[in-house]
Amino acid sequence: MTELDHAYQAMTGGDDAAGLRFYRSLADATLFLLLEREAEGDQVAPRVFDLADGPVILAYDSEERLAVMGDAPLPYAALPGRVVAQLLAGHSQTGQAVSLGLNFGSGAASETLLPPEAMVWLAEMLEAVPDAVEATPQQFYAPQGLPVALTSALEAAVQAAAGLASAALLAGVRYADGRRGHMLAVINAHPAAEAALARAVAEALAFSGLDAGELDVTFLEGDAAPVASLARVAVVFEVPERAVVETLERPAPGMDPGKPPLLR
Repeated sequence: MTELDHAYQAMTGGDDAAGLRFYRSLADATLFLLLEREAEGDQVAPRVFDLADGPVILAYDSEERLAVMGDAPLPYAALPGRVVAQLLAGHSQTGQAVSLGLNFGSGAASETLLPPEAMVWLAEMLEAVPDAVEATPQQFYAPQGLPVALTSALEAAVQAAAGLASAALLAGVRYADGRRGHMLAVINAHPAAEAALARAVAEALAFSGLDAGELDVTFLEGDAAPVASLARVAVVFEVPERAVVETLERPAPGMDPGKPPLLR
């Protein structure tokens, strides 16, 4: 079973937190989107099936599961689930919103139909943008009462930041104005990556079920004065070094965040 299978099974139990975890897993997964024909540059033409409930496109969380749709090689695009959600949120077929058939026909535990409103909701969740505020910390203490979903999501976000920082410290904080909350201090972050890292944390917060505004993000150099105080009480997330990989000259559609694919 895949991670999506486990997440979907947990969601069917009716727990809101499990539902958030499923949609976070869907956003992070690589989906193999069935196409009408091979992608042309950054343009993809999903194969649309007209079902009783409206138009549906099909995506699978593995190439093996995609293969159930035919014996011959099938045209597909490997896209992050977040890209599929953002594409579907603004797309219609002959005036009708399009649903996503996940792992249809594969017999997978995560085989399901996700209606258009679910994809719109997911796309909106993925647009979480942090607010910039100014506040002066007065005291740091060990984090308290944070849901496991948040710490797990933060750990995943930190792992994805490989090579962009050296560590992240999570602690409780009391500010000079008396406000209390939690702070994630990202240490030695690359300046060009700060906005993306803050957005990743905001996304983790959105999918955690924790009320907005209860987690602040700051960026500090390793020799900054507050770091020693933070380190004494904080949960430390180590950021891995970036693995050296061969760069493809022409990445697949959807894999370049600066050039999302276009639906035809």
